[in-house]
Amino acid sequence: MPGASQEWQDRTSRPTVTAMHASSASEPAPASGADGPDQITVSVVRPEPGTVVVTVGGEVDMLTSPQLRSVLVEQIGDETVELVVVDMDAVTFLGTSGLAALIEVREAAHAAGVGLRLACTGRRVLRPLSIAGLLPMFDIHDTVKAALAPT
Repeated sequence: MPGASQEWQDRTSRPTVTAMHASSASEPAPASGADGPDQITVSVVRPEPGTVVVTVGGEVDMLTSPQLRSVLVEQIGDETVELVVVDMDAVTFLGTSGLAALIEVREAAHAAGVGLRLACTGRRVLRPLSIAGLLPMFDIHDTVKAALAPT
């Protein structure tokens, strides 16, 4: 198949992760686009003390899930953080490695006494979670605003 080798090489290149930190919601980190096939964007915003919103975009697969896991575990490990909201509406693909990363992050959050909530309505995220039987494991909200609301 002509071009298949080049396509394979393109797909196996190292993913790009953009992790940006902002100190408050009034100064959010600018998001960068996921331009290529194995790219992910991750931005971190602290809308109020003790609360972190991590916005994820692009493909969460075996090449990019370690970077997402790393950013989320770093936030959970911060002793000042009480709640982490993961905004996944810009995720275009969620593979099994991404599901595994979310499970690991959930366990780390539970062990640390940190709340973890997902904000998403996209079928690209909800369907893999549903097929894997993981929906009941996560506190899922339609919007970031709803996820940030006290329970």
